Amino acid sequence: MKPARLSLRSRIFAYMILLILVASILIALVTIFQYGEQSREYHNRRLKRKNEQVTKHVDNLIGFETTYVVNEKNLALIFKDEIYKIADIHNLMVHLYDLEGGFLLTSDTSLRSEGIIECLPAKVLNGLQDNIDKDYRDDVVEVNNIEYQSFYSIITDTKSKPLGIINLQFEVDNTYEKELREFLTRLGYTYVLMLLIAVVFAYFISRYITRSLKRIGEKLDQTRFNQRNEKIIIEDVGEEIFNLINAYNGMIDELEESAVKLAKSEREQAWREMAKQVAHEIKNPLTPMRLSVQSFQRKFDHNDPNIHQKVDEYTKTLIQQIDTMSSIASAFSNFAKMPAQQRETLNVVEITRLAMDLFNEDYINYSYEQEEIIVKFDRTQLIRVITNLVKNATQAISQDRQPRIDVRVFEDGENVKITVKDNGIGITPENEPKIFEPKFTTKTSGMGLGLGMVKNIVETYNGSITFTSKENVGTTFTVSFPKT
Repeated sequence: MKPARLSLRSRIFAYMILLILVASILIALVTIFQYGEQSREYHNRRLKRKNEQVTKHVDNLIGFETTYVVNEKNLALIFKDEIYKIADIHNLMVHLYDLEGGFLLTSDTSLRSEGIIECLPAKVLNGLQDNIDKDYRDDVVEVNNIEYQSFYSIITDTKSKPLGIINLQFEVDNTYEKELREFLTRLGYTYVLMLLIAVVFAYFISRYITRSLKRIGEKLDQTRFNQRNEKIIIEDVGEEIFNLINAYNGMIDELEESAVKLAKSEREQAWREMAKQVAHEIKNPLTPMRLSVQSFQRKFDHNDPNIHQKVDEYTKTLIQQIDTMSSIASAFSNFAKMPAQQRETLNVVEITRLAMDLFNEDYINYSYEQEEIIVKFDRTQLIRVITNLVKNATQAISQDRQPRIDVRVFEDGENVKITVKDNGIGITPENEPKIFEPKFTTKTSGMGLGLGMVKNIVETYNGSITFTSKENVGTTFTVSFPKT
């Protein structure tokens, strides 16, 4: 299972920023849409109001003010002067066409002098005919960088008889567009400020949300089966985090109970195995002792001239077997004793030399790089480690070769290392994983407890023991432990 590319904290931060950006964009779009609707509604109301005012003016002109006969032919004469009044009063441009779309008059003298006004297009005439209200609104056009909205309607007399077509051109009011741009500019500045605040806010919120989860993760990483684990205690957390903490603390309780049960089971199993091994080892010398006593009973004769010699032989046999039993008891006793962590200030070079004095073999060589290497260790336990390794090395050398054992002491950074190298028969690959197991031995004598005891002592002082071996070439054991 691979972790996500982004942490939970980063994802919460990103989602909060994304939410703010999406909300800002949506608000901006709604604002633009609302302003657009208001602008169109405003223009429609303004156009309708202007058209109603112009219509009243035209109706009043045709119905009451004109002195001309009201008909299609006199339409240009009727509006000859009034078209300018309409344009000035209502602040717009007015064009007049006949019913066929032909141009008659305009309020814009500049356009008239240039002769650029054309007849009405077919779409306008069709639009007027198709519309029940007999009016038509054209698209916005731009003239001299000014936008105009055109509105066409049919002029009728008092009897609703069509006389002509009037075109009103309103200058488009861009006030709403300007206001929209100004509003969006202010809104943009506001959103930038909000975004900066949101970034800071989201950063601290994401830290606050993931703080408890991070602490729980750290505790989970530190959880070990072979040690006492601390429970998590965090105040003021949400319900979900609270349930997660309770689940973790419950797991810690169950883990401790399981560890206690397992340790108890392992101790019981170890004692059973130890009892079996002790019983087996003790039975070995008891058998010859029993046979010797029984033989002595059968063959004992007061008149035998060699009675004293036979008693001496039986006695030596019993003493030898008793010594064997004593060595068995001592071996198990030494293995069972956990080394006390008595951290004495020692010179490893000197202690190793004292341990070497226990051996008389001239093929054991001792070397060191400096006269004094100070460490914190237990004197008796350190001697026990060295003597066990050297004794194993002497027993690993076969009689068909010239024996050689090299013991070396040296510093390696903050650690001290002791190596014991022999040219013995070596360790087979299948035996290497079992070399430190209690009761494992390849020798005909011994309990197989020495290396297990050495490993136990060294690890008590935060050290380690390793080895390299090659069959029929030799083995090198390396003990390493910190100086302090």
